[in-house]
Amino acid sequence: MTTVDSAEDKTMDANDKDAGAGEVAPEKQKPSYGQYQIELYTRAIMTGQKPVVTTDPNKLEQAAKEAMTPEGFNYVLGGAGEQATVAANRLAFRQWRLIPRMLRPTLPRDLSVKLFGKTYDTPLLMAPIGVQSAYHADAEKGVAAACASLDVPFIYSTASSTPLEEVVSSVPADSSRWFQLYWPNDEDITASLLSRARVAGCEVLVVTLDTFTMAWRPLDLDGGFLPFAVGNGNALGFSDPVVQKKFSDRFNGGAVEDNVPAASRFWAGEVFSGHAHSWEDLATLRRWWGERPIVLKGVLSVEDAILAARHGVDGIIVSNHGGRQLDGAVPSLEMLPEIVDAVGDRLTVMFDSGIRTGVDVVKALALGAKAVLVGRPVIYGLGIAGTEGAKHILASLLADIDQSMGLAGVKAIGELNRSILRKINYGA
Repeated sequence: MTTVDSAEDKTMDANDKDAGAGEVAPEKQKPSYGQYQIELYTRAIMTGQKPVVTTDPNKLEQAAKEAMTPEGFNYVLGGAGEQATVAANRLAFRQWRLIPRMLRPTLPRDLSVKLFGKTYDTPLLMAPIGVQSAYHADAEKGVAAACASLDVPFIYSTASSTPLEEVVSSVPADSSRWFQLYWPNDEDITASLLSRARVAGCEVLVVTLDTFTMAWRPLDLDGGFLPFAVGNGNALGFSDPVVQKKFSDRFNGGAVEDNVPAASRFWAGEVFSGHAHSWEDLATLRRWWGERPIVLKGVLSVEDAILAARHGVDGIIVSNHGGRQLDGAVPSLEMLPEIVDAVGDRLTVMFDSGIRTGVDVVKALALGAKAVLVGRPVIYGLGIAGTEGAKHILASLLADIDQSMGLAGVKAIGELNRSILRKINYGA
């Protein structure tokens, strides 16, 4: 695991005193993500260098607004309708409070989790977010590099502005990557995309279920901003040989790059067609993806979670797309405990929507999620300071998770459960 600084050495020396003579437990060789705060203090005191992006989650959005283009900022900020679900996602977190325990050993802390038989160093995943060139020129390569430097799995989006192979070639070969699918109507196109993802070494397939059509998003509508219509966010499709051939056949030998508006309509008609697939269609995905894990993203009902288990997928992500799709939908966190109780023994249940702090991650894990996806904060960091901004946000979240676990009296992710939470009737 790549560290953020060598300040961990002091903590390691202190921890070694607790071990028997000549004994060094293997896990104690792992650095602590919590040491990132020491690095930030050291930089400021020794060199006067302040964080590249604010560490205050309540100031991050405004900082991004000042740094990004209005169109890019509104696109990542915006939710559906009056953004009631966006607000509800945050209120849901504030209605759960931690009950810290005292006089319990908390070092060395272990943030690792096991997902689908593989151990990951952290419970944090980078959510699949498209059109990243609209936020900063570093785009997907920048966020993927930030993730790789901190051992956070990067989930590549079907709506990316950089071809999959270019993103993969820009990061270390052993970095973790998953592939998110906006499920096309055409089976040949779907098979081609999944084949490319397999060759690129994507470990897990994340199938997004709640975005087969665009939502009513006032910020984008008022600004007239639809990046896919002008080719932005279509890189995966435009670089796909099957898409290229089918487009050429339909348009009398024309190439994608020669008619971007038409090619954009063709691609959008596949991935945002308005037609939802069926549960039975999952068998086709399994045939093409093989034995690698398949995860369904966008599950909010217990009934759908049970159907997912029945149809043989490996995991689900409890998510309302960050409030970007169905306004008025239930907060994701509200449904997480019920879904975990219903299928947690059969499926790997993960969480997405509304994450802003490390404490949010701790709460979701305590409610039963096995891993947590983060989206908007990292993109704000990207928009403000490119790759370094995205890395700073991820490192800050991991430090917050690490330190907050310790303050709550928790040594390892596996110790997190509902006993350390209390639900209150006010959000403040």
